[in-house]
Amino acid sequence: MLTWEDDLEIHALHKRGWTIAAIARHTGRDRKTISDYLSGKRTPGVRARPGPDRFEPFVDYVSARLAEDPHLWARTLFDELEELGFGLSYQSLTRNIRARDLRPVCQACRTVTERPNSVIPHPAGEETQWDWLELPDPPQLWGWGKTAHLLVGSLAHSGKWRGFLAPSEDQPHLVAGLDRVTRGLGGVTRQWRFDRMATVCDPGSGRVTASFAGVAKHYGVAVAICPARRGNRKGVVEKVNHTAAQRWWRTLPDDLTVEAAQVSLDRFAALRGDTRLRATADGRSSVAVAAKAEPLAPPPAAPYPVIVAETRTASRQALVSYRGNRYSVPPELAAAQVVVSHPVGGQFLDIATVGGIVIARHRMAADGLQVMVRDSGHVIALDTAAMATAATGRPHRRKERIPPGPAAKAAAAHLRQANDVSNQKSQTLTPSTDSIVIDLSAYERAAQNRTIQ
Repeated sequence: MLTWEDDLEIHALHKRGWTIAAIARHTGRDRKTISDYLSGKRTPGVRARPGPDRFEPFVDYVSARLAEDPHLWARTLFDELEELGFGLSYQSLTRNIRARDLRPVCQACRTVTERPNSVIPHPAGEETQWDWLELPDPPQLWGWGKTAHLLVGSLAHSGKWRGFLAPSEDQPHLVAGLDRVTRGLGGVTRQWRFDRMATVCDPGSGRVTASFAGVAKHYGVAVAICPARRGNRKGVVEKVNHTAAQRWWRTLPDDLTVEAAQVSLDRFAALRGDTRLRATADGRSSVAVAAKAEPLAPPPAAPYPVIVAETRTASRQALVSYRGNRYSVPPELAAAQVVVSHPVGGQFLDIATVGGIVIARHRMAADGLQVMVRDSGHVIALDTAAMATAATGRPHRRKERIPPGPAAKAAAAHLRQANDVSNQKSQTLTPSTDSIVIDLSAYERAAQNRTIQ
C-alpha cells in the first residue's frame, strides 16, 4: 500500500517521462503496484483486501432495512442478520454501515431539527413559559427516590426565571410552584404557556382541563398550549432548563436539605440569571433591568386554595419532618407512615394516618428553621410511653454471663429422667451378647518363631 506522498512522487516521475520499470527500481516497489496506482485501480491509503468481501452479500438487505427505518438500532439489525447467516462481528457491521454510508438521513426528523424557524416576538409582559425539568439522582437525604422535579417559569421577554423543587408533578405541586415562582418573578403576565402536560390540558386535544381553569381564573391569565412536538415554541424556558441542569444541579452537594437546595436555586437564578446582559431596544442591559420594565400584574393576595399532600415516616420520637421542621404526632404512630397535608399558603398543616384519619394539626413554621413544633398532649403521652418501657429492665450486655435458671434446670432434670427411662426400656428389649476378646500374644509368638527359623 502506497501513501499519498508515495503516490504524488510516482505521478510526478511519470509525468517527467520515467518508465514504470524505472519508477519501480527507484521506489523499490513492484512494477504491477506502480502500474495500478498510475492507472487508478488502487487508491493511496486503502489496503487491498486479501480475500473476498464477506459483507458484500448483505449490503442489499442492510440498505433496504435502513431505508425502511432510518432509526433502526444496529444491534437489532445484527440480530436479524445472524438469522440470515451473518458471520461477522457487531463491530464489523457498524464499521461497514459508516464506511459505506448505508444509513440514510431521516427526512421526517430533518423537517423538525433542520427546518427554518421563524422569529417569535415576545412583547414585554405578554408571556410566561412553564416547564417541568426532571433531575436524576437527588440526594438520599431528601427521600424522593430516583428523580426530583423542578418547575421552571421564565418571562419570555426579559428571560428572568425562577424554579420550584417538588417531589412529584401532580397538580397540587404544580399550583404551589406556579404561585411561588410567579411571586419570585415579580408579577403575572397576560398569558401562561405550557406544553401538553396532563395536569393542565388534555394531551390529545390541547383543551384546558376544568380543574386547571379555576387556577387560571384565580391568577387572571390566559392559557396557551404549545403545538404537539414543537419544543421550539417555548425555547426560552427550554434553554433555562439546560442551564439549571448543567450549571446548578450538576454541582449540588449531597448534604443539602430540600430547603437549602431551594435557597441555593433562588440564589443561583438571581446571581447568574438576572445579571446576564441582553440586547434591548435601548441598548444592552441586564435581565433584571429588563424584567423591571415589564408591565406585570400583581399576583393575588392569597394563593389558589389547593391542598398539597406528601407521605412521611414518623421518627421513634414521634416527630414528622416536613420542610425543614419537625412536628409531633401521638406516640402510637412512632416509626409509622403518615400523610402531611396543608393548603398552599395556609397557616396550619394536618397530619393523618395512611387511612385518612387526621390525628394532629399544627401551625406551620417558616421553612428551614429546624424548629420542633410539639403538642403538649403528645409530649405527655410520649413521656408516659417512654417511662413505661424504661421500667422493663436494663438491656443485656453482649458479654454478660447468664447461666441456666431454675426453670431451665427443672426442664433439664425432666429430660434426663425421660432419657434414663428410655435407656432402661431399650436394655430389656435387646438381648445381651458376650463380647469376644482377641488375645494378640498368640500372633506375636507365631511371628517370633517364624523369624527364628
